[in-house]
Amino acid sequence: MTQRVTTPFGATSTAAEVVAGVDLSGRRAVVTGAASGIGEETARVLASAGAEVTLAVRDQAAGQRVAREIVASTGNAAVHVATLDLADPASVSAFVAAWEGPLHILVANAGVMATPERRTAHGWELQFATNYLGHFQLATGLHGALAAAGHARVVVVSSVGHVNGEVLFDDVSFARAPYDPWAAYSQSKTANILFAVEAARLWAAEGIAVNALNPGRIWSTNLGRHMDNPPSAFDPAGATGVSVKDIAQGAATSVLLAASPLVEGATGKYFEDCQEAEPFTAGVRRGVADFALDPAKARRLWTLSAELLAEAGYPVA
Repeated sequence: MTQRVTTPFGATSTAAEVVAGVDLSGRRAVVTGAASGIGEETARVLASAGAEVTLAVRDQAAGQRVAREIVASTGNAAVHVATLDLADPASVSAFVAAWEGPLHILVANAGVMATPERRTAHGWELQFATNYLGHFQLATGLHGALAAAGHARVVVVSSVGHVNGEVLFDDVSFARAPYDPWAAYSQSKTANILFAVEAARLWAAEGIAVNALNPGRIWSTNLGRHMDNPPSAFDPAGATGVSVKDIAQGAATSVLLAASPLVEGATGKYFEDCQEAEPFTAGVRRGVADFALDPAKARRLWTLSAELLAEAGYPVA
């Protein structure tokens, strides 16, 4: 697709509105980070449209509580809970090994933001590991299930924060440079988009669509719990062009990419406010940076990611 993808929906559309009239019966979905926030709403709306939904969560108790609420509110009993810690490759590997059958929708939603300097057991910076590398391992591990589904969709939740920085290929875990929580966050979110670019290329022949998105700024989730000193770009009123949303609106673009026929055929793209994003313009908190769509950088990141996982004992098939 060469023309910019547009839809009748926008910044104030809700997830329920974008999926109205869509029947997902017979389709199976996995949503990471589905125990709260926009992940929970994404899972609920997909279930309301008839999908079988697995909540991939770290906290089993929270996941079971949300699953019960979704079943009660939608009448769809096909809501499951599975343990997934994206910062632990053993946990990701176990999730993949336990999955059986086709997978039609994978929503890579879970994330952390601006955390204090922390590293995983394998020495990876926490935001890079959680937001990006764990999802890379998950998606590549489930590649066979996605291919088996036919016309599967992978949806990767990124952020407008990606415009603040590229992937630091020579020091992704800040082993040498001083740790900066916002540089680490931006890197991880740029990596999310680059993954979509390369996965879309590699998996096109199998009909797997892979797109990334900016959900907007949603203040009522747990994502900002580490944000003691937000940068000046985080204007609460959205004066720099960022879309400030509630949870139902924040989940809309994820659900659009996961389920709507309006974006059929779109792949390797970055969306915001239910539209394919325009190029980023300095000073405006919207759009997609050129470096995040660079195919050479996308290939380089894929190679680096596979190398990191192989070194940790989890080779990518």
